[in-house]
Amino acid sequence: MITRRAFGKLTLASLPVASALAAKINSKIDGVQLGAQSYSFRDLSFDDALKAMAADGLGDCELFAPHIELGHTDKPPMAGFRRMTPEERAASREELRKWRLEVPLDYFKGIRKKFDEAGVNLYGYNYSFNKDFTDDEIERGFEFAKALGIHLLTASTTLSVAKRVVPFADKHKILVAMHGHSDLKDPEQFAKPESFAAALAMSKQYRINLDIGHFTAANFDAVDYITKNHENILLLHLKDRKKDEGPNTVWGEGDTPIKQVLLLLKEKKWPIPAFIEYEYKGVGTSPEEVAKCFQYCKQVLA
Repeated sequence: MITRRAFGKLTLASLPVASALAAKINSKIDGVQLGAQSYSFRDLSFDDALKAMAADGLGDCELFAPHIELGHTDKPPMAGFRRMTPEERAASREELRKWRLEVPLDYFKGIRKKFDEAGVNLYGYNYSFNKDFTDDEIERGFEFAKALGIHLLTASTTLSVAKRVVPFADKHKILVAMHGHSDLKDPEQFAKPESFAAALAMSKQYRINLDIGHFTAANFDAVDYITKNHENILLLHLKDRKKDEGPNTVWGEGDTPIKQVLLLLKEKKWPIPAFIEYEYKGVGTSPEEVAKCFQYCKQVLA
């Protein structure tokens, strides 16, 4: 369980140590803190994504690790993407591992400075541990979080890998919020309420990053789940999807209760930030589509 006081500490931990370098962008609407997962701007470089968040008026960010890994903050995460041979994939994976183990922690302090200069609060770092992570790579994730000045990692991972991460989370006293998906066929995935419960039982540092789109696609009730488990939910991902593992849709055209969830947060005054995750196929640029999603939230909360 995480108390309102603990939530406050988590938020304060992500604020600049020194006085703000730029006016903090306020994207709290009628008591509900809104922000963006930087994955929403995956077609943009980190530098451009940060500018887009600020231009859209979004003051809270969950940072997608590929946006800054390998030091390519001036290139989109998918820049130059192509099909690779198994040998090329192995070499690419080894390059990333080497970078993670050798990058100076001052690099991450520089990333944090960019957030402060933009007036955007860095809430969490999305570092998704998987089965091919070495123990050293897992350890480094927690060191990166500290260098970024935050106390939260988010992860799309599996139950088996989550067990491996426990001693590192316990050692560093950094919270890890598990991100869910909708694959009900794989018992290793965080797709069912029981999977999240299993993670919470593993470590006092584990929490939930509930993606209400995926949760709906897996045919679960997001409003009911949040109501019963809000103490352990550190952040939400907002997207619209159809039930029965259906596709992503323009907001308002799917089955996800985005409106009901936002109104629940407003009514209950639970300090759970909600991050826009743009994944449907839009007609505009990513900044334009994220702005539409933000406007949807504003209209709901008006």
